[in-house]
Parts: sequence; structure tokens; C-alpha cells
Amino acid sequence: MHELARAPQWHRILTLIGVIVPTIALGIAIWLAWGGWCTATDLAMLGIGYLLTALGVTIGYHRLFTHRAFEASPVVAWTIGILGSMSVQGPLIWWAAKHRQHHQYSDEELDPHSPHAGHARGVIGAIKGFWHSHVGWLCKRDLRSEAVRYVPDLFDDPIARRIDLLFPLWVVLGLVIPMAIGGAIAGTWTGAWLGLLWGGLMRIFVLHHATWSINSVCHLWGWRDFDSGDESRNNPVMGIVSMGEGWHNNHHAFPASARHGFGLQFDLSWIIIRSLAAVGLARKLRLPSAEHMARKRLSRPEPAVAVEPATARAHPRARESMSSRGPAATRSTAGRAGATR
Repeated sequence: MHELARAPQWHRILTLIGVIVPTIALGIAIWLAWGGWCTATDLAMLGIGYLLTALGVTIGYHRLFTHRAFEASPVVAWTIGILGSMSVQGPLIWWAAKHRQHHQYSDEELDPHSPHAGHARGVIGAIKGFWHSHVGWLCKRDLRSEAVRYVPDLFDDPIARRIDLLFPLWVVLGLVIPMAIGGAIAGTWTGAWLGLLWGGLMRIFVLHHATWSINSVCHLWGWRDFDSGDESRNNPVMGIVSMGEGWHNNHHAFPASARHGFGLQFDLSWIIIRSLAAVGLARKLRLPSAEHMARKRLSRPEPAVAVEPATARAHPRARESMSSRGPAATRSTAGRAGATR
């Protein structure tokens, strides 16, 4: 069995701060809201901030930089990369590296956040697996030292490198901006602190758990439309909450696709990517061909609640391309097979 090494102490401390402080903010926000200290402005900053930074993660961190599912203009790449950084989910290169490792070893022992692999059977094992996949994995391993292995292309990308290097600045701006807006609207320090609470810390808390639920919920509850070789599930609730990321079985079956929700499955991130392409700000959108989808489609969808551990698999499994450097398993909307960056 492969044991994931514990992250360095400084890494665990920073992770705990990033997890615990927004959680404490949740308690404060509930207490203040109960006392009437919550305005429409506060909720608007929470909602708008969540929408913008969530799209920064889904379109920027995930589909653009990690999977190279499309190409974007420098302005778009910078904007969505910065918004993704404001989610406080880690620097861009670290995030992309651990996500590519997840795809390479999905639901196997080297998957950094599988709810299945390496966990005991039964209810207790399922609870431990859920906790590990949702948040516990964050303190298990620091992938920074392995980033060159998983994301060599990002080290060659000057935009990705600079966004990654300036991560602390983007985090601070993600807190200062709603604080300044709240203070400007209310004209008081109280309004500023409420802006920090709702548009900053509460927004981070909600988005953290929405993103982490893709790792946990979407590998446990939902259904499978395609043979992805793992326990990834399509979950309609998470599909809406996470801007299309909840169509997780689709994504694991076709990881290089810019579109995750197929047919009537709502995928806000894809709608925005298509809109950017329509005005010339994105191009070479990668999609699976109809033949490829037909080959991987299951004869009957598999609804399931996956609770048994998925131990190390004995059979080999072909991995789809995680970035544009893999096999040409997709087509672009411009009609070019396997468009590369």
C-alpha cells in the first residue's frame, strides 16, 4: 500500500488557518444575522463574490489551466486565474498538480482525495473516506515538490507562473475588495467589517465546501452515464451549485472536454466559455466526438450510492488526456481534432 506523506508543518498550519477561519466566520455570521446584522448588500456581495470566484475555479483553474480544454486571450486568462486564486484553494500550479494526480490515479491509492481507496469497509470506513476526500486530504501531502512532474506545461506558461507567484496578493485583494465596497456603501466601519465577513470569509467558506463536495459527494452519490473506470458520479445538485462541475462522471470520462454537462445538463461554465468564444476571447474549444461518447456510454445508466472501498485495481485502465498534451480524444468547435495549446 502506498502511504501519502504528511505535509510539512508550515503547510498544515496554513491549511488549518484557511479552513478554520472561514468556519469561525460562519458562526459569527449566523449570530449577527440572528441579531439583524445582515443586509441585502451583504448577501449581494456573498452571492456575486461566490459566482465570480467559483467561475474563476471552474473555468480558470480547472478547464483552462489544468485540462487545457480551450485557449483564452491573455486578458481572460489573467482575469479568471486571479478570480480562482481569490477562492483561497491554493496557488494555481499546486491546484493543477494535485488535480492531474487525481485524474491519473482516480479512486486508487495514489489519488490524493478518494473517498474509497485505502479506507475500511462499512459505515465507519465510509465516514472516514468521506472526511478524507472532503477536507482531510489537505494535510496529507504537499504536492508542491511534485508539481514539475504533473504540470510541466504550466511552468512554461508565463501567465500561469505569474498568477501562481502572486497568490498571496490575490488572497488579500479577495478580502480587501468586499471590505472596501461594504464600507463605501454603508459609510461606516461596521459596513466594512460586514463586507469582509460576507463578501470575504463567508464567500470563501461556501465555495470551499462546494468545491470539496466534488471530491467527496460526486464520488459517492449520483449516477454514471459513461465508463470512466472509477467511482465518479453525475450529481445534479452539485451540477448547479458548482457551475457545471457536478457532472463529474462526464468529466472523468472526457477530462479534456470544455463542456461537462451534456444535453439538458446545466453547465454555466460551458455557457460562459461558449460566449467568450463567440466574441473572440476564447478559441479551440475541445469536445468529445460523437463516436467517442458512443464508445464510452453505458448501455444503462448506473444509479448508485458508492460506499464500498475501491482498493488498488488489478486491471489496467486507459487514462484520458488530462491536458492538451495527451492523445487526441477530443474535437474542437473549430473542427480541428485534438486542438492543442
